[in-house]
Amino acid sequence: MHDRKPVESWLTDMDGVLVHEGQPVPGAPEFVKRLRASGKPFLVLTNNSIYTPRDLQARLARMGLDVPEEAIWSSALATAQFLADQRPGGTAYVIGEAGLTTALHAVGYVLTDFAPDYVVLGETRTYSFEAITKAVRLINDGARFICTNPDVTGPSVEGALPAAGSVAAMISKATGVEPYFVGKPNPMMMRSALNTINAHSESTAMIGDRMDTDILCGLEAGLETILVLTGISTRAEAERYPYRPSRIVDSVADLIDDL
Repeated sequence: MHDRKPVESWLTDMDGVLVHEGQPVPGAPEFVKRLRASGKPFLVLTNNSIYTPRDLQARLARMGLDVPEEAIWSSALATAQFLADQRPGGTAYVIGEAGLTTALHAVGYVLTDFAPDYVVLGETRTYSFEAITKAVRLINDGARFICTNPDVTGPSVEGALPAAGSVAAMISKATGVEPYFVGKPNPMMMRSALNTINAHSESTAMIGDRMDTDILCGLEAGLETILVLTGISTRAEAERYPYRPSRIVDSVADLIDDL
């Protein structure tokens, strides 16, 4: 690999990198503390659109991770920004939680089920057949189909849960319309994050635990990519992909001295 510029900005995934199954990853609080002390711009990224940045800040704080609200970037925020750029002041029928509806309201969108410009699908713990049916009919009537992220499952204490990608597949099967996914691995997520902190891809690193989302997304956006082994992908699995991260480390604890 060619020599890269020194890292001046950091992007990091949240679940599997800083926290895992409701607990902080060992070394993560110290990593965040050192990152904040360095003064370097950074964002914590998540494909989960359920929570607002304030919700996530509180969740992280309970685990000893002091992350400012403005340093959290979710697929809900990226989706809202994308729609505001595409069709300012538009309308949307939303299946999702406060993280998504709050982000859309903040960019001036009106939420409605009457001839909306978009059907926007996000994560929720209570997908209803009625809401999905409404989405199918609105898309058939001409609404554009957007999904916050393509993840087909999400984690829970009890095991895997169906996520937005699975519900999107059901709606696509019923309508024949594929959604536009905004979240990882779409480089759009990275580009919007970089713009938010005025960072440049050549001097930014992305830390993630999944080869198929975090590392792929960072690679396609031109970032240095660092795979940590505290989440989904293992070192052996990483070797099977046709692309490679810039580095593989055991955890963010191994990156503290880089800050």
